Amino acid sequence: MTWNPSLYRRFEDERTRPARELLARVELESAALVVDLGCGPGNSTELLVQRFAGATVIGTDTSEAMLETARKRLPECRFELSDASTWQPQNAPDLLFANAVLHWVPAHEQLFPRLFSALAPGGVLAVQMPDNLNEPTHRLMSEVASVGPWALQLGDVARARPPIPSVESYYDLLAGQARTVDIWRTTYHHPLGSPADIVDWLRATGLRPFTDPLSETQRSAFLVEYEQRIAETYPARADGKRLLAFPRLFIVARRKD
Repeated sequence: MTWNPSLYRRFEDERTRPARELLARVELESAALVVDLGCGPGNSTELLVQRFAGATVIGTDTSEAMLETARKRLPECRFELSDASTWQPQNAPDLLFANAVLHWVPAHEQLFPRLFSALAPGGVLAVQMPDNLNEPTHRLMSEVASVGPWALQLGDVARARPPIPSVESYYDLLAGQARTVDIWRTTYHHPLGSPADIVDWLRATGLRPFTDPLSETQRSAFLVEYEQRIAETYPARADGKRLLAFPRLFIVARRKD
């Protein structure tokens, strides 16, 4: 998939809010090494730099375009091309921060214990993941994918991102090695100006598996049909804006000393 930093940053304040709230629940007074796994354009990395002055902060991502944007934003940090599904640290981090990335990575039953075991003693794994596959935004993606000239081409896309496991599953995966495990859900309600704004939000993230395989002509037609369905499903509120509900799952687990 091809990531577009400019499109992603259009709603940067809204996208960074969950990262701020995740970091606020990290109970570390200091850290020597902090890793931002799936750092994107560096908005979450910037929070880590501000919080842990003097720490070595490393950002990783699969997108060179995102990394270039992050390097320009934070030239004092190190940014590396890496896939979270296979990433291994050279040195054990005190904080492994993963904001809106691990829902793209399969096999959480193996992934989470592996990441947690890579921490330094007393280190923290802090994760935030969208939990929105049951929202109308994502159901409509699958509906539109099943009709039109792209139906055969996109037949398997809707199944490519499985639902994330249950809260209980994550707790059981981490609790054996953890001093504490803190898990919670938050549903954000973002007032956006128009159905097109909702589509633009999702074009940078959830829509990409559906639109990336299409030709430019097909992509335009797909997005027109999708926006029409979004407009019907998300009616204008009293001020004319559309309210986008966005559930997210948060996990903060601290390793035993």
